[in-house]
Amino acid sequence: MIELFEKTILAGVGAISLSQKKAEEMLQEMKEQMNISEDEGRKILKRLESIAEENRSKLEKAAEEEVRKTCERLGIITKDELATLKGRITKLENRIKELEK
Repeated sequence: MIELFEKTILAGVGAISLSQKKAEEMLQEMKEQMNISEDEGRKILKRLESIAEENRSKLEKAAEEEVRKTCERLGIITKDELATLKGRITKLENRIKELEK
């Protein structure tokens, strides 16, 4: 019963972390519907929050990787690459000025 409840909550919550208010509401609902203690309910909520955070982190990493791949495929450079190029251009401009003297 508890596992089914956890799965239902995770399906509804997805990768979003539970807010404190929502967690308290869920705890109250679990206590009423499942006849569990507050301590037991808090343990379940902590486990759900941990799973939701882990899923959020995985989703975030996957999204970042997809953006990186897409930018690479489209030939879009990163901020670091741009900074490196700006530095090289500045050095070349300075060298040209020195040679023109």
